[in-house]
Amino acid sequence: MRDALDSQLNERGISPEAFSELMIRLLDRGVLCRDESQREAELYDRYLQVTEQVEDYLSVLRIRVLHEPRFNLLRIFPPGAEVPGLADSEDSFSNGLRERLNQQEVALILVLRAEYDQALREGQVDEFGQVMLSLEALNLSCRNLLGRSLPEQQGERKALLRRLRQLRLIRSPSDAALDEGEAWLTIRPGIISLVTDSALAQLANPDPDENADRQSAEENH
Repeated sequence: MRDALDSQLNERGISPEAFSELMIRLLDRGVLCRDESQREAELYDRYLQVTEQVEDYLSVLRIRVLHEPRFNLLRIFPPGAEVPGLADSEDSFSNGLRERLNQQEVALILVLRAEYDQALREGQVDEFGQVMLSLEALNLSCRNLLGRSLPEQQGERKALLRRLRQLRLIRSPSDAALDEGEAWLTIRPGIISLVTDSALAQLANPDPDENADRQSAEENH
């Protein structure tokens, strides 16, 4: 298998070292976005040269690849993950490479997807599939959909937004600019591939019992 892979790579002008570098980066980050940086652009273009070899390699590990050429975006998902745009996997387990997101990160991603969908319906998406949203509007949306605001502590808020930048879900100004209070962020189209429609529907129609429990907890606080 190794000899066959090396031969295929050689035919495409890609060294085994370059292929290894691409795979390590992809397995480590789980995402490549061409417009993120010059480095990611190089790796993304390399992927286009060896798409079949990358997908064959990952299929052995039961890792699925979601490639969205219109956004120059590549994302991988572990076995068992529910992925918009890909057929359901028969794998029942879902550990390993799955992004370890805390509850706060998951909640904010859901809100961002809801805001993205609304902008899509209203035609407020730019030619790159991105949506502009003020931090103030995001905070209001969090209150409306989640019943709570963004973290009040600046450090915690910055860390949360930094995490979403790492996932290539948003672009946001520098941490210093976030202190100004009128900052804007950009929701990137990759948000669609991380949030299923069923999860979005659950956000729009929350469990009444869950809401009651949350309200009770807030009253007792």
